Amino acid sequence: MVVVLVVAAGAAWESTALGLLAERQGIVVLKRCVDLDDLLAAASAGQADVAVLGADTHGLDQAAVDLLRKHSVRPVAVIPSGVGMDSARLRATRIGIRATVSESELTSLPDAVLADEAPSETVVPDEGQDEAVQPARGGGVLAVWGPAGAPGRTTLAAGIAAELARRGCRTTLVDADPYGGAIAQQLGILDEVSGLLAAARLTAGGMLPERFGSVQRTIGPHLGVVTGLPRADRWVEVRSGVVEHLLDVGRDHGQVVVDTGFSLEHDPASDFGSRPGRNQMTLGAIDVADEVVVVGNADPVGLSRLARGLVELRDVTGGAPVRVVVNRMRPTLGWSDKDIAGMVEGFTRLTGLHFLPDDRAAVDHALVAGRTVVESGDSALGRAISGIVDELLPESASVAPSGRVRRRTTGRGRPR
Repeated sequence: MVVVLVVAAGAAWESTALGLLAERQGIVVLKRCVDLDDLLAAASAGQADVAVLGADTHGLDQAAVDLLRKHSVRPVAVIPSGVGMDSARLRATRIGIRATVSESELTSLPDAVLADEAPSETVVPDEGQDEAVQPARGGGVLAVWGPAGAPGRTTLAAGIAAELARRGCRTTLVDADPYGGAIAQQLGILDEVSGLLAAARLTAGGMLPERFGSVQRTIGPHLGVVTGLPRADRWVEVRSGVVEHLLDVGRDHGQVVVDTGFSLEHDPASDFGSRPGRNQMTLGAIDVADEVVVVGNADPVGLSRLARGLVELRDVTGGAPVRVVVNRMRPTLGWSDKDIAGMVEGFTRLTGLHFLPDDRAAVDHALVAGRTVVESGDSALGRAISGIVDELLPESASVAPSGRVRRRTTGRGRPR
């Protein structure tokens, strides 16, 4: 027995579809939903198997489809006939709906409801096809995280991204801080359009892979930036799965460095509706990361927060390697690198441990100039970040160019 939910919002095909489903043996229509929110609420009860819905249902996007699948409800979309049918079917496919039926062929709807879902298509290359043209992963995702207390996440993330780009690696720097990121302000990017929110809209329509370049701001020959939230209260516009999808797409184009928020707390309310948890952006970024860099301050308060953060992080990394960076090291604190290493290594298994000097002059100079520490001239902090990149990507160390070429844009192709 297949239990079905239907949402048509008064479409002309609704009465015909209900009649066909009611007549077919093995199908039970559990509820006729008034809109998408009603459908998602009914699906969360765990009693339905299939959702029949119009392809033009208001609010239907990839996040809604993902939520249906989370509750084991398979979507079947009814698409309009005639002009626009192909584009409607293509959009349904892009947001994850594999089964579609046109209005002119509603008699096949019961069969689509009862059919097992077809697996995703796998592209098999022709025997004579050149292997060099096959798509492949372009790079990895590096998530930069740190506990509360401004330990230097953004400065380090921007510095690592700039150093990778300086060495000729195609790099994307993503601001995924749900509490209001600062990468745009730190790098002097004045464009008011948020790259993250643009990516969220394109993800909803399944268009992000082919329009990935449009969500970035170019600040160098090899470096692009996806700017963050313009206001902290707009985190609700970034639905679950957006950041993960953005980072996966970015990985196909090269190296990705993502600046995250500080909190790892899970919002239980996100399990019962379509509203994401505020920290889902951070948790999602860490979940898909190939490596996590944890930043903490070298003072007593910062080290205490770092220790607690490392314990919390063990439950959310998914096995990704963890590298710790202790920031703002200075002799006035009275302890050595060895002393701090003994404390930090007792809380988790580390891939590496690094120390950054308290180079306030270099940071101030970079902030005022709207550049990363790596780009703003030779400094102790810049050299230390370069040393971190040597270990993150050892093969890049031998190809690092000596010159720095930079072209800043405030928008799409407008040099400043």
